[in-house]
Amino acid sequence: MRLATSILAASACLHTVIAHGSHGSASDEPRPADWALWHLEEEHHISNFDASSFFALHDFNNDGEWTDDEIRRTYGLDDESLKDIPEQQKSDAVKKVKRVFDPQDTGQITRPQFVKYSMDGKKLPDFGFGPGHHGDIEYEYEIHHFEKFHGPDTTEEDLVHPEDIEHFRMHDMLEDEQERIAIEQSQSIVEANIPLKFRKQQ
Repeated sequence: MRLATSILAASACLHTVIAHGSHGSASDEPRPADWALWHLEEEHHISNFDASSFFALHDFNNDGEWTDDEIRRTYGLDDESLKDIPEQQKSDAVKKVKRVFDPQDTGQITRPQFVKYSMDGKKLPDFGFGPGHHGDIEYEYEIHHFEKFHGPDTTEEDLVHPEDIEHFRMHDMLEDEQERIAIEQSQSIVEANIPLKFRKQQ
């Protein structure tokens, strides 16, 4: 767990920390019926919002419009957890969101459109894909595990949950791969890339 110490240091700065509890406690809480609220609570730890702020939070390039890619990212359609969902099903989900908030089929969902249709009672559909994971591995680990099951006084010795072990194992694998690439790039000739028939036989 090479990065455990740095994770602990970063986590100590979090504004919202949920005390350590059993792994079953979080999932026992009833989830909101409104998918957007569920998403905000799970992914951003926000419980109060309006349509305008929700749109702005997920307008990832801040251009005032939601593109297909931004809808995909909001729903976490490219997250590893949804790798087994057929691409057609994901594309259909994006199209349905656009039909709800762009019924005139203008080809875009703008912030005023989203606010207007939200005030008319339109909601983001729940496609059964989960709460929409769209952060990197650090963000997802922090918000879905560390904040729920560890506290500000957590030590490296406390990071023994399966989620902790898997997280740091992934980090070690990524670091090892980066080191391997760095070593190869520093070599003028990478032996592993030379076909066997051209290598000098020992």
